[in-house]
Amino acid sequence: MKVNGYIIEKSCLNVLINNSPLPFFLTSPFSPPSFSGLDLLLNLKLLFIPLYSVVVLIACSGNLLLLFLFWHNKKRHNTTNFLISNLALVDLVMSIFCVPLTASYAFDKRGWIFGSYMCHFVTVMQSAAVFAAVLSLMAIAVDRYVVVAYPIRKRAGCQFCWCLVVFIWLSSLALSTPTALHTVYLDLQAAGMQMAVCEEFWDGQERGRLIYSCFILFFSYFVPLAAVSISYCAISYQLNQRTTSSLTACLQIRSARAIWNRRRKKTFCLLLVSVLCFAFSWLPLQVVNLIRDLDTDFSILTKNYVNVIQVSSHLFAMSSACYNPFIYASLHSKFPSYLCRHFMSQRRRKREDRAQVSNIP
Repeated sequence: MKVNGYIIEKSCLNVLINNSPLPFFLTSPFSPPSFSGLDLLLNLKLLFIPLYSVVVLIACSGNLLLLFLFWHNKKRHNTTNFLISNLALVDLVMSIFCVPLTASYAFDKRGWIFGSYMCHFVTVMQSAAVFAAVLSLMAIAVDRYVVVAYPIRKRAGCQFCWCLVVFIWLSSLALSTPTALHTVYLDLQAAGMQMAVCEEFWDGQERGRLIYSCFILFFSYFVPLAAVSISYCAISYQLNQRTTSSLTACLQIRSARAIWNRRRKKTFCLLLVSVLCFAFSWLPLQVVNLIRDLDTDFSILTKNYVNVIQVSSHLFAMSSACYNPFIYASLHSKFPSYLCRHFMSQRRRKREDRAQVSNIP
């Protein structure tokens, strides 16, 4: 049973579902041994809460600044930056909705306190965010190849970019449909407990759950790495071809081509770093979830430590929202100076407005 990517053992839900002929919310209260893993997790609350807070703070501020840079500088309105902005939006949504609420669920003995609607919304959004990030990274890889292979080709306009972003989000929501269909919100007051749970429950469909978990692992890890690898090989081939053809060109043309190639290589290297950060950040969580689907008896991940392992891997996955602002800010060397100029001009404009108001008789 998984909640937004990690396990909450606040109850013996598995025992009740598998062994009791009655609906599990009509059974008696749960025994103390079922809280063994939760006790260890709560003892580490003072460690995890500050770490989650740091992730939210860095991710929100960094991605907001990244969005600000692209949307207030019309010169940067191109396909690549649209997709980077979409990545920043994905990270911002996760850091605002998914991270705080799932952290609260992990450490609050009352369970899920945000109601049924937010239970389904957060679960689906976290799943959709993973797919949206993967599709955006793949689209950036393809766009980088197109830019290098066809340098004089007219770039796509804003309308195409908007359609591409909408397509990415619709596809991500469609791929998250199994998660939406199997998310359950339950108030356990009828079972004598002052708590509610928000769980992903595949009743009698263990094979389907395993297939979907394998698909998520494959799609979120191997597919983007394969896309970037193929794109890198194609781009390297194109650049080598141009290097060979430029040997006979004049010195000025060769110098211009060399500068152009260095810039394109830098952009692609940053894309590669972004994909690797995303893949390695989410890999522990995906592997732990897959083990949980295979190991229903907790023989590999024991009940005493499964919560700590799952929350740790969840925190590591959520930290992926912090990396992209630094990665893509390094792509634009004038990013800090642009922000300083903008805020200085804003302050100057406010002072001028106040001066004009004070001069009115």
